[in-house]
Parts: sequence; C-alpha cells; structure tokens
Amino acid sequence: MSVISELIRTEADGTISFGNYELDQKSKLQDFEHEGDLYKVKTYKEITKLERNGMFVYESVPGTAVSHLSVTDQVMSFEVEGPEDVQITVELEADTVYRTFINGNTIGSMKANLGGKLMLSVELNPGENVGVRIEKA
Repeated sequence: MSVISELIRTEADGTISFGNYELDQKSKLQDFEHEGDLYKVKTYKEITKLERNGMFVYESVPGTAVSHLSVTDQVMSFEVEGPEDVQITVELEADTVYRTFINGNTIGSMKANLGGKLMLSVELNPGENVGVRIEKA
C-alpha cells in the first residue's frame, strides 16, 4: 500500500481509501460521493481525518494512509500505513463494547465512550500496512 495521491478514492471492492502522510501541508477534499454519502478528508504528515455527511468517522495522529475502509452496523475494518506508531480514533456506537483485532490478533475488548469514540494505538513500520478490525461484541 502507499499514500493516496488523490486523497480519497473508491476501490473496486466497494470500499474507500484515503490519506497521504507524506504531505508537508494540510490538504483536503470535500464532497466526495460514495454510495450516497458525502465524504470529506483532511490529511498531511501530522493528522488524517475523515468525515461522512459532516460526522466524524476516523482520525489518526500522526497522519496515515488508510485502504479498504468498510463500515457496517457490526464491523469496521481497514488497513493502515504510516511512518511511525499511530493513535487512531474512530466513531462507533456510543457506550458499546467492541472486540479489536490487529493483523488478525485480538487486542481485547474496548468500550466506546458516551460520544461513540473508540481510541487505539497501532504499531507501524514504514512501508508496511496493518489490518485493523473492530467488531461489535
């Protein structure tokens, strides 16, 4: 995987990919239409953020490239790449327990806060992508 030079795109499998952690200055693209929703991405080396219909979906510090993001009522899954370890925040169902997997290995259960945000840290090596899967328990 590599950075998403167009900032956000639809993949052949119906998922989306977004983010470019190699940019020195903030770049954004809004009103990207995918399956009837409008997405907005802001990205550069310090942060990557995705919104759907004006609502928070994903944020990483520092910036990342995310591929094959899929979100259903039960599961959020994606692959992430970046130059260093990253803190990721995602929006899920409020006050709900989720099982989290990194590269297929469980890292345990976590509860989204009352605002629906769930935070996790992911260890990254430059040039390698890491699979993340978050399932409603």
